[in-house]
Amino acid sequence: MQYIVLPFFAYLVGSISFAYWLGRLVKGVDVRKQGSSHATTTNTIRTAGWATGLPVLLLDIAKGYLPVYLAVQLGFPTWATVLTAAAVVLGHCYPLWSGFKGGMGLATTAGCILVVEPLAMPIGLALLIALTLGLRHGARASVITGVLLAPVYSLFGFRGLLLWMTGVLGLIIAGRFLIDWRREYRELWLDREVEEETSGNG
Repeated sequence: MQYIVLPFFAYLVGSISFAYWLGRLVKGVDVRKQGSSHATTTNTIRTAGWATGLPVLLLDIAKGYLPVYLAVQLGFPTWATVLTAAAVVLGHCYPLWSGFKGGMGLATTAGCILVVEPLAMPIGLALLIALTLGLRHGARASVITGVLLAPVYSLFGFRGLLLWMTGVLGLIIAGRFLIDWRREYRELWLDREVEEETSGNG
């Protein structure tokens, strides 16, 4: 029964959209209706400022960390821990409490990874940054990062739970970011859309 209860709990925790709630509380804005329209750290920074965006980042990481930490402490088998991690990330991307319009899963996945292998997180971050700088497109870099995450960790010698978990979470991230594959970007670090030039600009 616990193998069902904890993943369900994880989904509910993941469904707490800190970007949405803090954006509304601090700035009175709905981040899902501005900027990229995603409830993410970057879109929160864009629409509500750094003072709101940084707590969103930390809270999104924490909500990924908590359920996976509980699964590990309870001695869950690999499949149940992976299911718990997938549930919290899916909750973040498709939150029950916010009309199923949530974030993209990167920060919450980072929280899951921190539980299993803290040293793996900077490797994943470096991969994402390198691809973003190389492709000059945040969403496409994130799709490819999701697909490559587990294989790259394997090359670094990681085994077991981390590979299974990042294999599944990587596919969730890749699928989520595909919706932005054709989006145009102006600023790499904020995933901002290119503003249309007015007819008067020359």
